[in-house]
Amino acid sequence: MKVITANPRAALRAAWAPWQRRWAHTSAREQTLVRLAAWLVLAALVWLVGISPALRTLRTAQTQGPQVRAQLQDMLLLQAQAKALQAQAAAPTQDSKALLEAALPTLGASARMVFAGDRVTVSVEGSNADTWVQWLEQVRLNARVLPLELHLGQKQGLWKGSVVLQLPARATP
Repeated sequence: MKVITANPRAALRAAWAPWQRRWAHTSAREQTLVRLAAWLVLAALVWLVGISPALRTLRTAQTQGPQVRAQLQDMLLLQAQAKALQAQAAAPTQDSKALLEAALPTLGASARMVFAGDRVTVSVEGSNADTWVQWLEQVRLNARVLPLELHLGQKQGLWKGSVVLQLPARATP
């Protein structure tokens, strides 16, 4: 049974003493080899823990730098567009209705629009996806309406369905 002493330094010295005695009795050649092995292990640890990860990060940062800069430019462009949209005053409801009606022929002859309070339902029978995207972008930017619901189905390459739009809130005088 080992006795635990109150002084941790004394306990450490007592535990270290057999190793010191053994070290003193080894030859100079063995001591040199042990020191060399310790330095090699230390060098390997420094390489594995400190230098190698830093070099790997540096290499990946150099290859990813242009991608990150391009993403940053895209994000700044989107931010500028969002700020420009926020800065625009909301179009009055009557102007929005007129702009929606003017944009309706973009969807084709089968497009129908129904106004219900501050919502508009637009139904289309057979239109291509590019036309839908163009129309939604046009009414979003010009008429300042927000799409609330979109119900679309595809048949033979054409899209049919409806979209519910929210008219802009009326500005209070």
